[in-house]
Amino acid sequence: MQRETATLSNIQVNLTRGTQTCESLVEGYLSRIAAAPDLHAFLSVYDEEALSQAREVDKKIRNQTAGKLAGLVVGLKDVFAYRDHPLTAASRILNSFTSPYNATVVTRLLEEDAIIIGRQNCDEFGMGSSTENSAFGPTRHPADPTRTPGGSSGGSAAAVAAGLCAASIGSDTGGSVRQPAAFCGIYGLKPTYGRISRHGLVSYASSFDTVGLMTRCLDDLAPLLAAVAGPDEHDSTASHQPVPDYARPEAEDRRFRIAVYREILDAPSLQPEVREALHRAMDQLNKQGHTVNVVHFPLLDYLLPTYYILATAEASSNLSRYDGVRFGHRAPEPANLESLYKRTRSEGFGPEVKRRILLGSFVLSADYHNAYYLQAQKVRRLIREETKQILRDHEVMLLPTAPTTAFPLGATSDPLSMYLADIFSVQANVAGVPALSFPFGADAHGLPVGLQVLADDFAEGTLLSFVRNFEVGR
Repeated sequence: MQRETATLSNIQVNLTRGTQTCESLVEGYLSRIAAAPDLHAFLSVYDEEALSQAREVDKKIRNQTAGKLAGLVVGLKDVFAYRDHPLTAASRILNSFTSPYNATVVTRLLEEDAIIIGRQNCDEFGMGSSTENSAFGPTRHPADPTRTPGGSSGGSAAAVAAGLCAASIGSDTGGSVRQPAAFCGIYGLKPTYGRISRHGLVSYASSFDTVGLMTRCLDDLAPLLAAVAGPDEHDSTASHQPVPDYARPEAEDRRFRIAVYREILDAPSLQPEVREALHRAMDQLNKQGHTVNVVHFPLLDYLLPTYYILATAEASSNLSRYDGVRFGHRAPEPANLESLYKRTRSEGFGPEVKRRILLGSFVLSADYHNAYYLQAQKVRRLIREETKQILRDHEVMLLPTAPTTAFPLGATSDPLSMYLADIFSVQANVAGVPALSFPFGADAHGLPVGLQVLADDFAEGTLLSFVRNFEVGR
């Protein structure tokens, strides 16, 4: 399948010279979307609207008034509010809902003249690692339709990898941008918690939810992040930390101190090709003059339990708003209010969402609140402190993004095995630090392998600089 490989800066040069137009760009993407219906990456395609936006941006380019993202064609994961457009979170409980307002990230994209081409498939409410939990059917891997593109932002990753858009805006609660990015061979950035406003993002677990970015080109991440990051009066958790010029390299010849976990090098869950890729990356980094230290991370086994206790607890609280009274699906002719609640939620939510609501309600119950929820909060603090301690002595930490490459559809019908797919991605969310997944080789079937780097709070520029330096030196 043909894929767009030009960077945004190259496209903008062509747009300024008049050798290319935004309208022709959008037409190219729309033709590729039409040619790939079985991929099921999009739930809605805004064809006429995207073409109209493109024509307006072309006029701005001619008048030299275009924004910084002119020429960038973007897809939105189906968890972001876009005024007068459907918003379902891939759930039947919101099947007929239309958003009355824009998410802050959407407003900032439009203000900088990005063109939004459609709404992309995902796991219901972001709960899953394979995009098989969507109420509207699974997305398939662009390189192998029998396999998953990952999740929960699987439609977004598949669309970028297949050249159906240049970038996608996803959400990352426990790895939902980075894991599908790794499976599909693209770049996936989870910024620091609060770096990008969550206003207008459908809530899953509010203390973990992060707006994430996916691109085919590393260089496209910098202008995209700069455009959408920053404080927001609608989101009290959005940071007021200044937004740097991410496009400016921190240092072209910088040498990094890199931490690798001893526990991961010997982890039995690692697919052999993923382990080999990690060792190969370590060797190449040493040859480039970087310092790679193998360190001990004693809390590795506590990452998943801590994440799933706290995330499901927050989900059970957040999803209580879907009750058939205020918006979304409403069960017809209920006998009473209790019947309305029960039938609406039973009919509207899928099995995985119900499972996580029940788990969350359990750990928040009076008998188990202290034993599970409060203990998990304490462990979360320890995980953040241990992560920060390692980052005091190292600029970045290098890990696999996922323990395997893309697995077959239907291979993880057991919920526990699906949760284990998040074993290396949840640390960044539990600790709140930024992480960037980048492609690094392939397995025996030609499926991409992804590695990720973590850095300290608000050090997204360090992540971009590290991967840029590493790839230039390879």
